Amino acid sequence: MTESAVFMAPLYTPPTVPPLIARLVNDFHGRWIDPLNLESWLAEGGDCLLLLGGDPVRHPECLDVAVVLPELCQEVARRHGRHVRIGVVPREHEETFAGRYALRRWPTLVWLRDGGYVTSIDGMHDWDEYLLLAEKAVSASNTLIPLVSASSNEQPGGCQ
Repeated sequence: MTESAVFMAPLYTPPTVPPLIARLVNDFHGRWIDPLNLESWLAEGGDCLLLLGGDPVRHPECLDVAVVLPELCQEVARRHGRHVRIGVVPREHEETFAGRYALRRWPTLVWLRDGGYVTSIDGMHDWDEYLLLAEKAVSASNTLIPLVSASSNEQPGGCQ
């Protein structure tokens, strides 16, 4: 390869949406959720899991969560007879949702029911732990969104 060929080669640019995240929408009937369509999506009722994945370079476990999420929804349906809808927040809206739901870590699944907040599940977990957390969420009532401590210096999306 000549020196000029090196300068002419196109630079690699990663896809804006990782394929494992996009498949939630393309293959598993998930929806892209932003501040403009959140309320109408929630108005459809039922149980929902909203994924805020974060930057997959900084938080590669978001891709693991994206793989597990459809399986978790399927297992909740099998065990509890509940259909759980999947919502995916695009990266450019994650900070807005992190503020709304008092989130401090990526990735996070926000469990919502009939338009209200149930709980959030942050980070990647072992399968048995996911099942336990889902069991608790299914049996829980809607609750208030936890407040971020005024003394906390953590930024949304940071590691704990």
